[in-house]
Amino acid sequence: MALLVADTSALVSLGTVEAHAQTPLSILLDTHQICIPEQVVTELEETAAYDDPSGNASQAVLDRLSAFNVRPVTLDEDFPLDDGENAAVSLANNLEARQFLCDEFNKLALIHASLADTRLVTTPTLLTALVRNEHLAPADATALLSTMSDARSWKTNTYVAQARRTLKRQ
Repeated sequence: MALLVADTSALVSLGTVEAHAQTPLSILLDTHQICIPEQVVTELEETAAYDDPSGNASQAVLDRLSAFNVRPVTLDEDFPLDDGENAAVSLANNLEARQFLCDEFNKLALIHASLADTRLVTTPTLLTALVRNEHLAPADATALLSTMSDARSWKTNTYVAQARRTLKRQ
């Protein structure tokens, strides 16, 4: 199984579609070993306390926490991101993870530059990969992307626009 490290933002994105029949999170849990730092669990718990779509999405992920490999991570105090991203980047580098799943779109360049040999993947890109690898039908991935986009306020996001174009061609 491929090793994937995820940060809070991506897990919240995946949690927004947990009510659907075949979810990207279920597929990932079946095909990858997913590791997250303890700091991401803390952020999910804090977000789950809110009665809003992000809170509900965070709770949906926490409901499946036993399927994740949760690891302690020492934070790099000089890293200019919040504790969740800081810990997740450190964990990805420490474990030499194949992929790092992250939706911190405003900080992707910094995160990408901080990863050693790990591929940075956003949730919209993940959906196109799940179609390409025949885990999801294009129409299902498009519907999931729309649900995520609405919940996460991604209407003008270039990663989402690119994923939509890719899904239309498949």
